[in-house]
Amino acid sequence: MPRQTLIIAGMHRSGTSLVTNWLSRCGLQIGESLCGSGTGNVEGHFEDLEFLKLHEEILDRNSLEKSGLTDTKDIEVPLYQLEKMKAVIGIKQQLYEQWAWKDPRTCLFLDTYAKLLPGARYLVILRNYQSVVSSLLRRDFAAIDQKYMARNYIQRLAWTHFRRPRRLNAFYHDHAENFLKVWINYNEEILNTLKKLHPDNYLVINYSQLLENDSEVFSFLTGKWQFALNYFDFKDVYKQELMNKADDISDFVTDKVLLIKATYVLKRLGSYMRGSESFPGKEE
Repeated sequence: MPRQTLIIAGMHRSGTSLVTNWLSRCGLQIGESLCGSGTGNVEGHFEDLEFLKLHEEILDRNSLEKSGLTDTKDIEVPLYQLEKMKAVIGIKQQLYEQWAWKDPRTCLFLDTYAKLLPGARYLVILRNYQSVVSSLLRRDFAAIDQKYMARNYIQRLAWTHFRRPRRLNAFYHDHAENFLKVWINYNEEILNTLKKLHPDNYLVINYSQLLENDSEVFSFLTGKWQFALNYFDFKDVYKQELMNKADDISDFVTDKVLLIKATYVLKRLGSYMRGSESFPGKEE
């Protein structure tokens, strides 16, 4: 059996943790040490800490936020970190017949990984920009909310009934546009990678497809790509209560051209999904 590597790529808050959890339950090796749970991901992030720390180092060396929430393009990968990437990949290739990793920051370095792993397969998780930006805004505002809700009764009352609505509105105005720029950047990087790949080497999905047709996606992974996996029902890892509905962010984005650009990128990426008769699925 040939060695198989799967790169799970997708913007933050796109369902990459959910899909990676499912693949892990199916028996795919996704890392020896994984990032635990946190705000917005109570079930766990399912990120390989070796890749996560490497990506954070690279971002830090470029004076960028370690979160990777940036719209900066062509981020330099220093030689030291490049050699560490090669070493991590080399060890995993020796240890495992098939393996994968997930970290949203991977999207920022897809060109580098394409050179280091020319035979890799790409599972791209696509989620629309309204849902992603809404989720990022809710997650980050939750930290502010928790701070005020930890105060005394009078302060909590004032926050809940008077200050919170105004602060929430201001927070959305301050951050929605930046998060939209990040969504565009990540998905443009994915788009640029897909343009260079043979169609047999990538699969673009959204997690709603797995709710309806996880067996067909599973069959693609095991049949077309020949990953040795054991079927696990996606519905057993999906929790509806953890998935947020999308807000309309349009009013919070000053530069309306960004909305047009995001819609175009979403449409272009959607065109890389398999035919609806093979992989039906709708964006939430």
